[in-house]
Amino acid sequence: MPMISAFALPVTQRMVHLSSVDLVIIVFYFALVLAIGFYLKGQAKTSEDYFMAGREMTAWIAGLSFLSANLGSLELMGWAAASYQYGILAAHWYWIGAIPAMLFLGIVMMPFYYISKTHSVPGYLKLRFGEPSRALSAISFAMMTVLMSGINMYSMALVMKVVLGWNINFSIWVSSLTVAIYVGLGGLRSAIFNEVLQFILIWAGSLLIPILGLVEAGGWQNLKAKIAVNASAEYTHLWRTLGSFSDNPMGIHWTGIVFGLGAVISFGYWTTDFLVVQRVLAAKDLRAAKMAPIIGAAFKMFVPFIVILPGLLAIAVLPVKLTGESAALATGGHSYNEVLPLMLARYCGPGLLGLGITALMAGFMSGMAGNVSAFSTVWTYDIYGALINKKASDAEYVRMGRWATIWGVLISVGTAYLVMQFLSIMDYVQALFSFFIAPLFGTVVLGMLWKRTTPAGGFWGLLAGTASSIGMWAWVKIDPSALRYVALSTHARDMAENMYRALWSWVVCVVVTVGVSLVTKPKPDSELAGLVYGATEIPSDRQMPFYRRPIFWAAVVAVLFVTLNFLFW
Repeated sequence: MPMISAFALPVTQRMVHLSSVDLVIIVFYFALVLAIGFYLKGQAKTSEDYFMAGREMTAWIAGLSFLSANLGSLELMGWAAASYQYGILAAHWYWIGAIPAMLFLGIVMMPFYYISKTHSVPGYLKLRFGEPSRALSAISFAMMTVLMSGINMYSMALVMKVVLGWNINFSIWVSSLTVAIYVGLGGLRSAIFNEVLQFILIWAGSLLIPILGLVEAGGWQNLKAKIAVNASAEYTHLWRTLGSFSDNPMGIHWTGIVFGLGAVISFGYWTTDFLVVQRVLAAKDLRAAKMAPIIGAAFKMFVPFIVILPGLLAIAVLPVKLTGESAALATGGHSYNEVLPLMLARYCGPGLLGLGITALMAGFMSGMAGNVSAFSTVWTYDIYGALINKKASDAEYVRMGRWATIWGVLISVGTAYLVMQFLSIMDYVQALFSFFIAPLFGTVVLGMLWKRTTPAGGFWGLLAGTASSIGMWAWVKIDPSALRYVALSTHARDMAENMYRALWSWVVCVVVTVGVSLVTKPKPDSELAGLVYGATEIPSDRQMPFYRRPIFWAAVVAVLFVTLNFLFW
């Protein structure tokens, strides 16, 4: 299917009309985020202010921003679509696919990121492994960031098309230019403050659908009964159906969830993706930096209520059957990706509709701002400053950061069309993670935990892991029968393939890194201070009361995490 075809279709007849109250809410939101950007412009004079928010954020602000940067339209639209397509299995991406990794970041990895005073994850790799590893990871991350930004564009276009019948291009450009203005003016500080605002708006607006939907469905037990009739009882079990590839809607085994998602993709994303790590690096001290991911993890556990539940409700209450993007375009129907706007149109009247639309716009702009600010930082420090202009002044860094913000937005508009080739937004995203994030985690975690890891090992392991993941993806595209080797089953669907491909690419990265490190010369301990366990003195928090220690709150969150998994077994 040509990527342009969906955008060439006639505008969908609008499902609802905005009242004057709805329009006031939406216009007020846009005015507020722009005002924040203009207000904070004066506080972004140095590169440290612009790219790291002056490292002045409290644990709560950094934690909410950490989560909000991930709670964009990708989450709201993508996982609602995935839960309609795969059932409650999609909740794994919030629990085992997030909580352990977020706690690991806060307790184990954050001290090294923070003590080294790096501006980015590629910056840490430069300190640990040298310039080649930094260049490879920076270029890979920049590519991934702009590709993922297209998701936010596409998601917002769907909302405006399905719910309001608005022109797609108008929707994309108004929202994108707003993000470019407030991030370009105030840098990371502006992005963080707007993300905290957007976090509140997302929850306020998104709660409408699950609450009203459960009322219509007659509660959770009645919802499960209706899903069993309309789809299958398998759609409401989190772990019970994962003993066999053929017993669940995703065509995945528990090993793919536990090892591919839980041990590789989630740890790779939450601990090495600079989009989210950047927010924690802006914390005011080490305790705040360690607490921020723990606070984020506590809120993350409850996000499925506003993201996964709408997709399950749609199975039970929508009168139409949703399909993949290609089938929807061919028949004039609706695709998986349109679940959330369809539910929004179903439940929200005047006033409530404005709040719901604003929540989705906030999600779009939060995700977009996260990608743009991270791209701007990595481009400026790790590509421009490291490879193009090594003698750049601090003022040149700030100027380049603002230009990179504009370029990032423009490139992201173009990448929106790439998303059209995927049945589900989340299949597209997890494919990108398996290419770039899974092998990067292998490199970073070995670099932090094993002093013997050498610069050559870090570089060649990262390159081999990335190349192997892209190679496996191409292999299955060329020869679909290869799926039984990559995903261990011919029953595997796209998401399952992504999980196993990530696992294998991580294994390749680790094996190559260890092998090359054993035959090459490591750095002396004197050069590893602040970068590796065993060569770094980490400040102790034992003098604090137990209830102020990050490890105590990490344990509380871990207990809640285990409890939720048993409740929805």
